[in-house]
Amino acid sequence: MVDAAARGARDAVPGVDVLVQHARDTTVEDVLAVRGLVFATPEHLASMAGLMKDFFDRTYYGVLGHLVGRPYGVLVCAGSDGEPTVRQLNRIALGWRLRAVVAPVVVITHAQTPEDILAPKTISPVDLARCQEAGATLAAGVDAGIF
Repeated sequence: MVDAAARGARDAVPGVDVLVQHARDTTVEDVLAVRGLVFATPEHLASMAGLMKDFFDRTYYGVLGHLVGRPYGVLVCAGSDGEPTVRQLNRIALGWRLRAVVAPVVVITHAQTPEDILAPKTISPVDLARCQEAGATLAAGVDAGIF
C-alpha cells in the first residue's frame, strides 16, 4: 500500500522526492522536512499499530505548531473495519492542525483467524490503485501549490 502511494506520487510529479520511512525510524526532523504526509498502518485490535503510536508519542510535541495546514492522507489495512484507526489518526492530525486532502484509504483483508491474521496479505489491484491515487493526488496538489 505504501509502495503504491509512493509510486503514485512519483508518477504524478516526476523527480519528486518521496521519503518512505518506517515509523520507528522517523524523527521530528524528518516530519518537519516534508511538505506532505501519508500515515500508513495496519489496524491491530481496533487501533493503529504500536510502532505508529510510538512514532506519535516521540514526535508529537516536537512538531506541534510547526505543521499547520500541511497536507496529509491516511492508509489503513484492517481485517474487518479500519474506521477506529482512521479516527485515531485524524484526531492526531487535528491536534497537529494538518489538512486532510485525500479520503482515507481503508483496505479490508477479512483476516479473522489467527492463521489469516498472521499471514502476509495480498492487496488487490483495485485497492493498490486507490493507494496510488491518494499518493498522486497529494503530490500533485503540493507541487501545484494547491495544498
